[in-house]
Amino acid sequence: MGYEWLALASASLWAVAALISVKPARHLGAFAYSRWRMLLVSIMLGGMSLFTGGWQSLTAHALPMLALSGLVGIFVGDTALFACMNRLGPRRSGLLFSCHALFSALLGLWLFDERLGGWRLVGAMLVLGGVMLAILFGRRNQQHEWEQVRGHLAIGIALGLTAALCQSLGAIIAKPVMVTGTVDAVSASGVRMASALLAHCVLRGLRVPLALPLNPINRHILGMIGINGFLAMAMGMTLILVALRQADVGMVAILSSTTPVMLLPLLWWHSGQRPALAAWGGALLATLGTAMVLGISHP
Repeated sequence: MGYEWLALASASLWAVAALISVKPARHLGAFAYSRWRMLLVSIMLGGMSLFTGGWQSLTAHALPMLALSGLVGIFVGDTALFACMNRLGPRRSGLLFSCHALFSALLGLWLFDERLGGWRLVGAMLVLGGVMLAILFGRRNQQHEWEQVRGHLAIGIALGLTAALCQSLGAIIAKPVMVTGTVDAVSASGVRMASALLAHCVLRGLRVPLALPLNPINRHILGMIGINGFLAMAMGMTLILVALRQADVGMVAILSSTTPVMLLPLLWWHSGQRPALAAWGGALLATLGTAMVLGISHP
């Protein structure tokens, strides 16, 4: 399977997982939800790695890079994403998270001394404009709880952009390890997940207020977390790491950033309310703009 389909499959899995994550994330809080999800996914990935023997592909050079990638992309990035989702709902948080493709391109400019101009500059403006259009004008007077803003909008936007930036940094850090083609993708995902879990456990052990659960966990919530973790992390992130073997970070990022577009019909099906035209337009503008930034579209 080519990297295009791998990245698009990841985007689809993330869209489905986003719907599943809303209830448990709001029940437990962003930190407690992330911690439980990382625990379950670490068990899944660790078991798969032991069963297949993929752990033997991990080297002393790869481990610290993958661990750092997990701390940045999963510990900080995922936690910020769920904090954003709790405030703004899955549609807005998904749109903000799609900016990770734009950040990947901008980091490439900084790291590799590239230039951003012409159609790529126009694309960057389309991404930002599309995201803001959908966030500010995409409600269509809906009363569904997922469309309600909880707390300050600006804080939610900052959390979403932080999640997108950390996702980009995590992928860039993991890229040199995965491009060698010698490291098992499942085992690499397991290392990233375990490092993020360890950081969460440290916060929980220190009883940092943010790390404490808002409500006690139950079987129903635990089951939803397990399904979400399997789809988004055990499968979705592993597919992304496999795709990074075949293409650069930017190409994978643009295809995986189509999650907000895939999420809209799912939200329509779940809530029974058609998303506003601004929501559709904003998602499509963000995707088109990211494609232009990454050089897929040419003048």
